[in-house]
Amino acid sequence: MHLQESGEMYLETIYVLSRTSNTVRSIDVGEYMGYSKPSVSRAMGLLKSGGYVTMDEGGFLTLTEAGLAVAEKIYERHTFLTEFLMRLGVDEETAAEDACRIEHVISDTSFAALKQFAQK
Repeated sequence: MHLQESGEMYLETIYVLSRTSNTVRSIDVGEYMGYSKPSVSRAMGLLKSGGYVTMDEGGFLTLTEAGLAVAEKIYERHTFLTEFLMRLGVDEETAAEDACRIEHVISDTSFAALKQFAQK
């Protein structure tokens, strides 16, 4: 299953929330993202059927190995691109917003080149 940008955003959100809490529920994801319960419920259903997320009887979400891999990749891109843009003089809010857009479309090759350039 190929993930669209919205699926990547949901996985990244679950990842971010799980870094600060032992439990993540759909309602937490919706509150964090500002999305309605039906939207989050539909997305979780798609992510579960795609093998990216599991949900236990209590409604607690866990990223699968595949889901975690995608979430970590997107989170790394987001944090790197935000910091990179800020080092170029972009204000934090704009850098974060732009990074959020770029992180989903930049190729692995271009991202690796940017990381290598930033390390020089």
